[in-house]
Amino acid sequence: MSFSLPFAHSERSTLGIEWELALVDKDSGDLRQVAQTLLDEVSPDGTQHPHIRQELLLNTVEIVTNVCTTVEEAGQDLSRSIELLQTLADPLRVELMCAGTHPFARWSHQKVTDKERYATLIDRTQWWGRQMLIYGIHVHVGIEDRNKVLPITSALLTYLGHVQSLSASSPFWGGNDTAYASNRALMFQQLPTAGLPFQFAQWEDLERYVSDMLKVGVIDEFNEVRWDVRPAPHFGTIEARIADGASNLTEVLALAALTQCLVEYFSTLLDQGKPLPVMQPWFVQENKWRSARYGMDAILILDEHGNEDLVTEDLNRLLTLLEPTAARLGCEKELNDIRTIMRKGASYQRQRAVARRNGGDLGAVVAHLVKELRAGKPL
Repeated sequence: MSFSLPFAHSERSTLGIEWELALVDKDSGDLRQVAQTLLDEVSPDGTQHPHIRQELLLNTVEIVTNVCTTVEEAGQDLSRSIELLQTLADPLRVELMCAGTHPFARWSHQKVTDKERYATLIDRTQWWGRQMLIYGIHVHVGIEDRNKVLPITSALLTYLGHVQSLSASSPFWGGNDTAYASNRALMFQQLPTAGLPFQFAQWEDLERYVSDMLKVGVIDEFNEVRWDVRPAPHFGTIEARIADGASNLTEVLALAALTQCLVEYFSTLLDQGKPLPVMQPWFVQENKWRSARYGMDAILILDEHGNEDLVTEDLNRLLTLLEPTAARLGCEKELNDIRTIMRKGASYQRQRAVARRNGGDLGAVVAHLVKELRAGKPL
């Protein structure tokens, strides 16, 4: 009997955002293992809160939106969750913070959430799994026709380097400057089934892959496939998991708007019978490394012919291309905030600047990230 992977119905280009937040001590800036305390306060009856969830580590909570029609609506959902969490965290002398990695915390000091699926993950992945002291943003965009999912997924990979460069926020690891803009990107891909997706041509090819992985025990369910861009069949979406964690709401929404616009733009091309951009897997892999290493200074491969340009130059062209799509989706303001990131510098650049101004003190970097989260914008 052949394996079937149903794809749920979803309204076109609807949006959902997941944002992982670190819990840090107000005085020391180090991580605090108080996620369960906050979750108990959020839902005293023990049920799962619709917008605030547990994560792998006890120093982390994840906030999620409803299914939204606009980026602005998603932002309102996230703002309400931030406000609630800050109210509960303040008496504990805990602050909310986000970046791809914590600048100086030690992975060996972190505690894993007491849940079977997390214990299973750590038991299998051991040293690499224990090191996953990382934070990201996941953006879901609704796809109304399953036949569009794989072509759009492959097309999104041609802009993976752009999103990773813009969101790069993990230059430090365990108190050291890694010289990478996104250390998270290269760490996360060490997990089995994480990293770049296979570029399948037919849905049946994806089903065969999932069937094989289930058969040999690599996964127990599809959501254990942790690709940078993946179908989310139970939601009827494509889920972009490329971005490092963002320190503030403005950047989260800018990255969400860029993702939503790209998906809708590619969907429109398919409606018009036009081909979508594709790139050889080895070019996609090289772009991932270049953007992780050099961030906003990366020279990216732009197409299957091997043409190259500085990421900021191509982003300017891309933003102009997407303006009509953003107008149609009602996210012109949020998409334009990509230019704010380009002007003020990506988070990894701002973090390094703070460290330089403070003689290398990474506690000052944490304090800066906390301020950005409270301000809701890059500072």
